Amino acid sequence: ALAQAQDKYPSKPITWICPYAAGGNADSRSRQVAKAMSVILGQPIIIDNKAGAGGNIGTEAIARGKPDGYTIGMGNFAPLSVNQALFKSLPYVPTDATPIMLIEKGPLVLVVNPNSPYKNLQDIINAAKAKPGVLTFSSGGIGGSHQLSAEIFKQSAGIDMIHVPYKSGSAGLTDLMAGNVTMMFDQMYSAMPSIKADKLRPIAITSKKRSPLLPNVPSFAELGYPKVEVLNWQGLIAPKGTPKAIIDKLNAAANEALKDPQLRELMLSQGNEIGGGTPADFAALIRSESIKWGAVVRIAKIKP
Repeated sequence: ALAQAQDKYPSKPITWICPYAAGGNADSRSRQVAKAMSVILGQPIIIDNKAGAGGNIGTEAIARGKPDGYTIGMGNFAPLSVNQALFKSLPYVPTDATPIMLIEKGPLVLVVNPNSPYKNLQDIINAAKAKPGVLTFSSGGIGGSHQLSAEIFKQSAGIDMIHVPYKSGSAGLTDLMAGNVTMMFDQMYSAMPSIKADKLRPIAITSKKRSPLLPNVPSFAELGYPKVEVLNWQGLIAPKGTPKAIIDKLNAAANEALKDPQLRELMLSQGNEIGGGTPADFAALIRSESIKWGAVVRIAKIKP
């Protein structure tokens, strides 16, 4: 009976849980990929936003779902690779989720106010060493990719700066443009409109290589800081125990969805790297990222 059910899968609508609020990048990407996959699978995919606790609430809902292929969801950078080190206890562990496929990776860009005296990365490092604990960086909250990018930069460069967390990334960026903080590591898709409008000055990017969107902006690796590689990724996951045949079918549909020209153009226009690959590929990424960011959190002594 189980094998027969898998052969007929999917025979009813699928619920896709997004651990973040409607309107954000995780939500919009969930809807875009789900729409393409629903055509391929021949069944509707319904988005269910379960936001809160840094993505923990929605991720737990995915992990605790019935492992029959009708509950899937978006697995993100923080809930799957950071929060286990950040929080004293979680209602799930990353291995409670079965990886299906990486959807995308997005680098961050270090930006300053255009009136800032800092023209390049060495200017910031020199100033931070001359005035330890004076320079500030904003973020969208404790333990997110904004802060973690700055923390791994601090650790790599041997400098001390002050973290100024805001309730959202947009609030931190607004205060940077107002001149109230020194710098911010921001997502490419978020920072690009202000960079194009000359409201922000880009300093360096956290991908290994330069971005086609910012060809004149060096990568941290290029500047001698290869450990400052931060890619805020997200991918498709399912509850632990979901049959392999169903995981493989979802993986094939997700890979096919990412071939959609409009979706690819949109992702690339936001500075993201398009995902794809096997469940094993995504599982390996989650494991390696958990080790990397667990160490950063411990060294920086970040508390939620």
